[in-house]
Amino acid sequence: MLGALAALALVGVGVFWWQGQAKIEAQAPPSPEDLASASPDSSLPEADVAWLTGPEPPQASDFTREQQRFFRYDRNHDGKISRNEMLSTRTAGFRKLDTDHNNLLTFDEWAVATEDRFDRADANHDGVLTPREFAATRQKRPTMSRCDCSDGD
Repeated sequence: MLGALAALALVGVGVFWWQGQAKIEAQAPPSPEDLASASPDSSLPEADVAWLTGPEPPQASDFTREQQRFFRYDRNHDGKISRNEMLSTRTAGFRKLDTDHNNLLTFDEWAVATEDRFDRADANHDGVLTPREFAATRQKRPTMSRCDCSDGD
């Protein structure tokens, strides 16, 4: 009896597997042979658009650089910048520094970047930097590639 149930279960699993393979093959992309033998009617559609014109490109604003900077801060477009509008550009930076998320910035939170740099430079972790360790805190300047502007003569 147990053998018959096991055989029936195996047949059921086989049927489900066979149906799943059929679904996968039905959704498969056409083979290169099928594409080569396809009729020319199945190619991409073509249209004659020579007489059509697209929209005009947008006009560049005549605002000066300072006017553009003013309008970036003037969020409600009333022609005035409030204190909140001026500070709104600093919100993301403040949230990044406020590690305990209490909307208060302690000195330690503010100085965390400097503390991290000190900890990375203090190789022997003795709490002081030697001249060699201090030299590691210097910011790296971007390397400028030198142009060989000679004519090759």
